[in-house]
Amino acid sequence: MEGLHWVQHRWRQLLGRHSGRGWTSAPAGPPEKTSQEAHGSPQAVSRKRRTVFARHGPHPQEYEATSRGYMGNAIRSSKYTLLTFIPMNLFQQFHRAANLYFLFLVLLNWVPVVEAFQKEITMIPLLVVLTVIGIKDALEDFRRYLFDKKVNNNVVRVFCGKQQAYIEQRWQDVRVGDFVCLSSNEIIPADMLLLYSSDQRGVCYIETANLDGETNLKQRQVVSDLPLQGVESPLESFHSRIECENPNNDLSRFRGYMEHPSGLRVGLHNNNLLLRSCTVRNTETVVGIVVYAGHETKAMMNNSGPRYKRSQLERHLNTVVLWCVLLLFIMCLTAAIGHGLWLKNLKDPVFEVDSETSPALAGFYVFWTMIIVLQVLIPISLYVSIEVVKLGQIYFIHNDLALYNQQLDSRTQCRALNITEDLGQIQYLFSDKTGTLTENKMVFRRCSIYGVEYPHEENARRLEVYEAERSEEGSGRSVTLQSGRSRSLSCRHSSVSLHTLTAEEEEEELINHSQPRAFCSRVAKEVLPDPELVRKLNWFLSPALALSDGSSGAPSSLELTYITDFFLALAICNSVVVSSASQPRHVVREEQTPLKSLEEIKTMFQRLSFSPFSALSIPSPPQIKVSPLSLAHRMFARGKTGSLDFPPSSNRTTDESESSLEGTLETSSLRPKPDISSRVMEGAGREVKDDVIDSKTDGARQDAEDLTLEEDCKSEADEELLYEAESPDEAALVHAAQAYCCTLRGRSAESLTVDLPGIGSLSVPLLHILPFDSDRKKMSVVVRHPLTGQVVVYTKGADSAIMDLTEAPKGADEAQEIYRHIREQTQNHLDSYAREGLRTLCIAKKVLEEEEYQVWLKGQLRAESSIESREELLMESALRLETSLTLLGSTGIVDRLQEEVPETIEALQRAGIKVWILTGDKRETAVNIAYACKLLGPNDQLLTASCGSKDACAALLLELQLEVDRSGVPAAGNPGKSRSGAGAGFILVIDGRTLDWALQEDLKEDFLLLSCSCKALLCCRSTPLQKSQVVRLVRDQLAVMTLAVGDGANDVSMIQVADVGIGISGQEGMQAVMSSDFAISRFKHLRKLLLVHGHWCYARLANMILYFIYKNVMFVNLLFWYQFFCGFSGSVMTNAWVLILFNLLFTSVPPLLCGVLDRHTAAHTLMQLPQLYHASKVSVPHMFWITVLDAFYQSLVCFFVSYCAFAGSSISVLSFGSPINASALLIILLHQVIESPTLTWIHALVLLLSAASYFGFVVLFGLFCVTCSPPTNPLGVETLQMSDPLFYIICALTTVTALIPRLLFRALFNTLHPSAVLKSAQTDREDSENYRRKMQRWNQSRPKNRLPVCADNPGLEPCSDTVS
Repeated sequence: MEGLHWVQHRWRQLLGRHSGRGWTSAPAGPPEKTSQEAHGSPQAVSRKRRTVFARHGPHPQEYEATSRGYMGNAIRSSKYTLLTFIPMNLFQQFHRAANLYFLFLVLLNWVPVVEAFQKEITMIPLLVVLTVIGIKDALEDFRRYLFDKKVNNNVVRVFCGKQQAYIEQRWQDVRVGDFVCLSSNEIIPADMLLLYSSDQRGVCYIETANLDGETNLKQRQVVSDLPLQGVESPLESFHSRIECENPNNDLSRFRGYMEHPSGLRVGLHNNNLLLRSCTVRNTETVVGIVVYAGHETKAMMNNSGPRYKRSQLERHLNTVVLWCVLLLFIMCLTAAIGHGLWLKNLKDPVFEVDSETSPALAGFYVFWTMIIVLQVLIPISLYVSIEVVKLGQIYFIHNDLALYNQQLDSRTQCRALNITEDLGQIQYLFSDKTGTLTENKMVFRRCSIYGVEYPHEENARRLEVYEAERSEEGSGRSVTLQSGRSRSLSCRHSSVSLHTLTAEEEEEELINHSQPRAFCSRVAKEVLPDPELVRKLNWFLSPALALSDGSSGAPSSLELTYITDFFLALAICNSVVVSSASQPRHVVREEQTPLKSLEEIKTMFQRLSFSPFSALSIPSPPQIKVSPLSLAHRMFARGKTGSLDFPPSSNRTTDESESSLEGTLETSSLRPKPDISSRVMEGAGREVKDDVIDSKTDGARQDAEDLTLEEDCKSEADEELLYEAESPDEAALVHAAQAYCCTLRGRSAESLTVDLPGIGSLSVPLLHILPFDSDRKKMSVVVRHPLTGQVVVYTKGADSAIMDLTEAPKGADEAQEIYRHIREQTQNHLDSYAREGLRTLCIAKKVLEEEEYQVWLKGQLRAESSIESREELLMESALRLETSLTLLGSTGIVDRLQEEVPETIEALQRAGIKVWILTGDKRETAVNIAYACKLLGPNDQLLTASCGSKDACAALLLELQLEVDRSGVPAAGNPGKSRSGAGAGFILVIDGRTLDWALQEDLKEDFLLLSCSCKALLCCRSTPLQKSQVVRLVRDQLAVMTLAVGDGANDVSMIQVADVGIGISGQEGMQAVMSSDFAISRFKHLRKLLLVHGHWCYARLANMILYFIYKNVMFVNLLFWYQFFCGFSGSVMTNAWVLILFNLLFTSVPPLLCGVLDRHTAAHTLMQLPQLYHASKVSVPHMFWITVLDAFYQSLVCFFVSYCAFAGSSISVLSFGSPINASALLIILLHQVIESPTLTWIHALVLLLSAASYFGFVVLFGLFCVTCSPPTNPLGVETLQMSDPLFYIICALTTVTALIPRLLFRALFNTLHPSAVLKSAQTDREDSENYRRKMQRWNQSRPKNRLPVCADNPGLEPCSDTVS
């Protein structure tokens, strides 16, 4: 590694001298400049960067100049203080148009010429609303304040320049440029660069669960080329300057460089950055320098709080309010015109009239007076009521036990607080596949190597047994699978026996939060090797076996090379971190000791000195006699172009190879190594019993096929290894490699410790890791082979990305024929795996010449040290490397379908919701999963869209549309009317390349038309961007309600674009959850969340809005009708207190209760009859005018019944209004009784209290208030009216007359158009009666001495046996 470090250092120097003054270059000028001059002027730094100096370093002036504008580390999520609460809260509340409107009315009532009530009374509604919301905001802000105080007062050790030591300081006192020292299990207080780690390899492990929910640990690396040697290093002499990007919220990116006094610049990247809120794990001490603090840290910049969206119902509500405003304007304009005409035609008035004011001006004044009088028509309290109701709905969703995952201790989370009703209006559902429909718990199933398929049949039987046990557990029975602990496996016979596996053990693994382990379930770890593959590896390992020319069934050396490279790639081409049970996590001793002696390895390689092409029964060329260690070099070097031939090697090369390998192997102690069969049997926990080979007999070859050695492959001191993977795919492949004794034992930033079968534990120098990304769809590692010393690239990724990059060798025709055969067979196996629903990956390698590697390294170092366009440069560098690959094989990984997914999708389709699957998997895999989850029926016809050009795509879309039109199948474009799950239809399957063409501007309409004509759409090989584009296309072009559900970071864009985004807290962290509106733990929860809670929430809010409009219009019209009898003067027949409190208090609570508790349909009915989801939908815009007309009718009855009863009497105005108000209250409350489908004791209690509060208030008001409502005097009015029988007659007659039409309408409508709910209830009763009659007839036909079977004893079932 010293050589590699020297090369890196040399390249950095070259880049610094010759790359100019860019981000990757050193400052111009001679090296003897002073450090201050080398750092440059802080004032000249661009605003696009951040410059960081050490706070207690040698440049205090530069530090003060650059850090003056940087934020401190104190956080404040609270909005207010004691002094700013009232002004700021009022300022925010008056951003609402409704509050501004009522503030305008309050100010308007202070104008004398238009004054309608007492000034104080008009302020009551606004004050109540502002007070309620203010109290709610204050409580929420106080909780945030307590949390901020707790976080800011945490203590951390910070370097103090005066004391020259680390002292304890509060988090809020940490500043940019501070040196912070942390120990294991401490939380990181700010974003800081890692300068020192107590780990000898310069790594630090952090847990990011507080940041992204991922429990697997991440590895961070100390900045290279730093002089710090320990925690006691003289930090005050830290002369380096840090240039990095400005604060941003991208958790996966950090760009910058550190410039040393010598002018050398070291690139900084995300692996050098420790993020705030993460926890240091298994590292004794780390030291870092703070670069971002407080609200400038990435964690705080990503903390956006709850998501706020405008629901569709809320948008409809705004339209309804505008209609109310128009209605108010018409009523006020009518009153103004009427008052003007009344004054104009008034002759000889008997009462005092202002004759100086013209009728037109008087009408203008009345217009504004009526605005104040009829202000109740605008429902200010409705907005507050909707917020309260939504909080109640969220509470019930959050506490629904059916949506609770006991194993994960996870509930449904409502992150968007104001779109609960949108769950009841979904028309299109877009779903990811992996982790959403499936478990995302990958289990190795089978593989293909060298074009040979290894089915792993016993592994398949093991998974079948596990699935059977899992289904039994899901049915509610506690089943334990008991078996022995032994297994034998050979090429002739094999038997399977599983460890004891109980649901309780799996549950303990899931809920054990003290030691979280990512992707380490037992079913994933226990891989049963394939006997044929074990037999071939035994040929490689046993010195008693000789390899043949391929005709006798023995593997060729080329095939063994492929097998060895294949499993080595599985073991090292990943980001898995290793730990053991007894030692601190991720602290594993790196063993450099090979487990075979040098002579044994020489003997093993001597058996490989024959033609490499014998495995395919092709005539072999003359064998080349070379030394065994030279052959070992070529054995691991065949991934290079042209290296499939065996050219003669010079003696010099052979000698160098042997001496190099001997030097590697003879530097450590040796111990014997067993055969691989023994290892794979012991690794799975089985005892192996096989015959011992007698190499002296004539049947040695046949006996050697079943060779297993009795000794253990590991000493008793060895412990089980624990793997922490970032994805379940990686964990499954590493466990598969371990099953074949290619074991990953340790990892550092510079090397990997791997056990190779038959060789032992070796250190593999790790040169570079090219991580997986969704664009490349692959991952690569660059290593220096421990035996050959060559630079080798191992790559794994999607077959669509790997197969196109593989090339046939440029050697002999025979070699090219073999490679073409391997590629063809591997492709066939990939297609077969995909048809079985397996996730497929391809494994490849490439051997680099040293010169080729150095050329690539130069560009890679330039990309790593760049700030601007770093990602683009790294992508280009990776693409340059990942070419001309040699295909080694492929893997098939099973990802089990989640429970109840087929039932859920079927129910959603019956509800009229179109389900589309957007996945990055192969077409065959997606189709197989679609069949498994019942998205595709047996009679459905697949339409495949796959083409390579835009013109071909356009022609194909038209052709497919014609095929759909000719079929006569009705279009499924209207999800509310179609029942896509009811019959046969077309399923469109489109790949990512074709989808690119289809989403272009001139083709997207044809694509959308075809997609909507089909029953479902499967987008395969789609990128995250394409997923979001499809969702946006449907949402915008069709104007429908869309929902997107996913579980990973690649689903975030799709989730954010959809109207409703749902994240599944699965195996890929919390990125999807953090970006979602709702979070669930299983896909099956969508069924109840949408069909039950979504239906309830929408129906409740829609009916509550209509009810609010109804009661406001009804009460306001009472005041309006009175204007025709008072000259449109703006007078009212009730006192102002009742007028204001009627809608604000007396009739406000019952709608809230119904909005939270009403159940228009029972939950089990909605689950059994999904078609009710859209069938009973309430349309607010259409029902608005029906509601207004009903309110007009009831107000006419309520007013004119009282008017007729008191016509010709000398009753006072307040006495006339008393029965009108009482009748209106009773009508409004009983109207809700008629409309509410749910009536409980709570409803009855609230209705009684509402009525009692009104009558109690008016009675007490009439008894004690003499001057409360000038100029009128309400004293004794209510008591006098309530003592008159006519009062009660009027109330009864008015209530009955007003409500009879609604009762008749309901009865007639339910008779002529019975709802599905009524039908289902009637069907249930009929089915129960039919069942009872059938049981009675059956009992009558049976002998008398048998116990009768009926519905009352359902535990007894009829038996076919007769009794003699």
